[in-house]
Amino acid sequence: MSETMNGTASEHTADFHANWTAGMVKMKLKAPDIGRAFGGMFQVLMMDGALASRDKELIAVGIAVATRCEACILSHVEKSLKLGATPEQIMEAGGVGVVMQGGPAYVHMPDVMNAIEFFQAKAAKAG
Repeated sequence: MSETMNGTASEHTADFHANWTAGMVKMKLKAPDIGRAFGGMFQVLMMDGALASRDKELIAVGIAVATRCEACILSHVEKSLKLGATPEQIMEAGGVGVVMQGGPAYVHMPDVMNAIEFFQAKAAKAG
């Protein structure tokens, strides 16, 4: 596992996830209309339709890499795993984001790998 300035990549991912999650909870309490509006749209658009939810989450991983959004990477990797995507499928989806955005997206592929490892370890501890 690679090292970051403040510890392991896994520690960075865990810290980022905890802080981001807490921040989202706080935002939803202070601005509930934003959370309800986005949440409603998200639920409708990400449910099974012509595309399975898992496939939509994999598309979102690619977009998250292309837009270089660490919180989005974490969120959609977690959801992809929960919906049965394999680590290989998730990495390939991230690779599509690299195709679309090049080097600036490429440097976020370790974020995808670290998120996979983080959520797999978290699931193993829970189950």
